[in-house]
Amino acid sequence: MSERKWLDLYPETVAKELELPNQSLPEMLQETAKNYPDNNALSFFGRKLTYRELNGAVTGFAAALQSNGVQKGDRVAIMLPNCPQYVISYYGILSTGGIVTQINPMLVERELDHILNDSGTETIIVLDALYQKVKNVQPNTNLKKVIVVSLQPSEQNFGADYTFESFMASAKQPFTPVELEPEHDIAILQYTGGTTGRSKGAMLTHRNILANVLQSYEFFKDEMNVGQEKCLTVIPLFHVFGMTSCMNLSIYTAAESVMLPRFDLEEVLNTIKQEQPSIFPGVPTMYVAITNHPNAEQYGIDSIRTCNSGSAPMPVELMKEFEGKTGSKILEGYGLSEASPTTHCNPHFADRKPGSVGIGFPSTDYKIVDLADGENEVPVGELGEIIIKGPQVMKGYWNLPEETAMTLRNGWLHTGDIGRVDEQGYLYIVDRKKDMIIASGYNIYPRDVEEVLYEHPAVQEAVVIGVPDPYRGETVKAVIVQKAGKSATEEEIIKYCRENMAAYRVPSIVEFREELPKTAVGKILRRALRDEVRNK
Repeated sequence: MSERKWLDLYPETVAKELELPNQSLPEMLQETAKNYPDNNALSFFGRKLTYRELNGAVTGFAAALQSNGVQKGDRVAIMLPNCPQYVISYYGILSTGGIVTQINPMLVERELDHILNDSGTETIIVLDALYQKVKNVQPNTNLKKVIVVSLQPSEQNFGADYTFESFMASAKQPFTPVELEPEHDIAILQYTGGTTGRSKGAMLTHRNILANVLQSYEFFKDEMNVGQEKCLTVIPLFHVFGMTSCMNLSIYTAAESVMLPRFDLEEVLNTIKQEQPSIFPGVPTMYVAITNHPNAEQYGIDSIRTCNSGSAPMPVELMKEFEGKTGSKILEGYGLSEASPTTHCNPHFADRKPGSVGIGFPSTDYKIVDLADGENEVPVGELGEIIIKGPQVMKGYWNLPEETAMTLRNGWLHTGDIGRVDEQGYLYIVDRKKDMIIASGYNIYPRDVEEVLYEHPAVQEAVVIGVPDPYRGETVKAVIVQKAGKSATEEEIIKYCRENMAAYRVPSIVEFREELPKTAVGKILRRALRDEVRNK
């Protein structure tokens, strides 16, 4: 928004533009450990780790990585649920100058194979339950070392591979500090869906991620007490929202991160009752589950003061109901992997507007531009593509110069999302990236699902859309034309999908048709199918 009218909403206490320190992410952790050594950093089912202990474990893990040949620029994958080993691995890898390749533990072998090969990863830290999946794809990849994390005592045989504990003990010499250039050195490869249907790695530098942490703190600092907060960390850390809003922001503010490996409603409520967290970043499906629990208020959920909601639109009625039960404030925001991720949020210091994702973060510019040319700004209230500029915007896509050039133009990140702004600069998302489905906070790219469907022997044509779902926000629907002389049932298609893709991508609805709507040149009209659903 060229006039930057939203900046008038900022109070004097909140900086509109930030001066970013020349600091790496490991240095951020070291600074907190120095200033708050005895504060609890992590809590995991009652086990506590102070910042002194966390920093020591990170240094030990980094020393082990160096002893095993990991050097600056090497890619090291993490395929774990939320647990202390995730944080130790993440910061240990970064301390060596390595690049963290974030991997969703729910991926199936074909998806895992692509990311490992695309990134050139040679070392992976993986949960024991997923060990065999990694071993199955290892022969097709550059993987040399597999480090296995067990959250409970395990008698599983990992052969010549390391357990997390044996790897920590493998360091042959003390850690040797590595010089990092925060503005240029890549910290994270955050994989997202590609326009070609293949996942692409957004290259996020130390500066990109640190900038988003500092932007978040600056935006919320009047609501936060450094060294005193507890953050309920149930959003997956492999998701860029969880990585920044839970793990990294907690470390910057010396908060205690209360970690859970998955969203289990009873487990979450019992953790809230026991730990009394004050901050709860989440996605709408989490708030739906808590709100609908008949005895939610008996678990002390009123300890929660602030909820950052992202990854999917927040229904207004849900927001009111959840806030009524907890006394908290839900601040809905917007972001994307390519922006580390947050660019906008509803402010606590000005009006919250239901249906809006708020105003720009400090040092973040945004415009709504013409959908046809992608350059000329449209008037207030008119629809166009959202483009963004700020220090949190990625360096580019890993080994994809053409896709990078399409997305980063003249210093602006072209989101592909359609939106509008009002007179005060509040942003409204009208339509998401053309085809993307968001179910329970997970980004699902139809092409990824369609490629699997097309491999089924009975499928001639397939198109995937998102349809409204009261719990997940959206769910996946597949519309299929079958080959002549071939047939499959809805149950058979769903079973096939379960075997060939991550569970959150599997269609829950399958419709069979004689033909699909198409343009004159034969392109399938996905939007026409979506419009049918909306108009019912």
